[in-house]
Amino acid sequence: MLKYLFNRFLVNIPTLLAILIAIFVMINMAPGDPVDAFVPPTQALTDVQKEVLRHDLGLDKSMPIRFLIWVKQVAHGDLGYRYKDGVKVTTAITNRIPATLMLTFTGLTLGSILGILTGIISARNYNRKTDHILSVFAYLAISCPAFLVGILGMYVFSLKLGWFPAGGYANPGDGNWTDILRHLALPSAVLAVQFIAILMRYTRSGLLEVMTQDYVRTATAKGLSANQVMVRHAFPNTLIPIVTVIGANFGALIGGAVFVEVVFSWPGMGMLFLDGIESRDYPLIMGIALFMALAILAINVLTDIIYSWIDPRITLK
Repeated sequence: MLKYLFNRFLVNIPTLLAILIAIFVMINMAPGDPVDAFVPPTQALTDVQKEVLRHDLGLDKSMPIRFLIWVKQVAHGDLGYRYKDGVKVTTAITNRIPATLMLTFTGLTLGSILGILTGIISARNYNRKTDHILSVFAYLAISCPAFLVGILGMYVFSLKLGWFPAGGYANPGDGNWTDILRHLALPSAVLAVQFIAILMRYTRSGLLEVMTQDYVRTATAKGLSANQVMVRHAFPNTLIPIVTVIGANFGALIGGAVFVEVVFSWPGMGMLFLDGIESRDYPLIMGIALFMALAILAINVLTDIIYSWIDPRITLK
């Protein structure tokens, strides 16, 4: 196990560097000057003052040099300071991580449970009305982006029905868990919609394939009920592709969380990331990108480890 983790660590280093280089190049090629975003609109600066400020921020150096300086700082555990307000990037990200993790893992848990259940129901009712209804839902959910589902969900369940708050983390002056969960329910459900549809389709497809295998027909011939055959024989053999889908879509959940947080004003890293983009805050953008890349790579390693737990025939090398 330790040898495998060490090898994956070595393999992930160039992958991580490639991701960070691509993001660094893209944000530096984007239109706009961080100095203009740094200076308040009411304050006019001369060209000389702008050049001094650009020098203080290190923006007068070439792109490769600035990237190497940033990598050196990261190697020492320093993500730098925000251009906008001078706050340490590590502090800014740390303050927002709990809200983002709460939203992401709630959406992941909800999506995994409902996706697997609806997939089993769809497979059990293959080519029937229930299967057709769930398939139509899956196609619609997969086709709709997270921000559109969020706007529709807010309009129906918050503005029209009044079941959930329209946004925010908690009511002003109220921070108990009941209130936080009420604010969390709708954003996490919106985040899970597309994931439910994707996982449902894969679960359904896997079960339909497994149900044609000889050992399943043998179990049926022995007199086991349809539920027993499904739970004890068919479903366990579909876990590998299901785990693959969950691990592969974790990155998409993080990306979807950015849009969901903006729609519902959820105070997580998505709102912080948008603020960094609007203000051309390069250190903040790179810090968030580093955190997201590390999270996705860690989930990929965890997925491989879970493979070996599910199927002992799979060895980690």
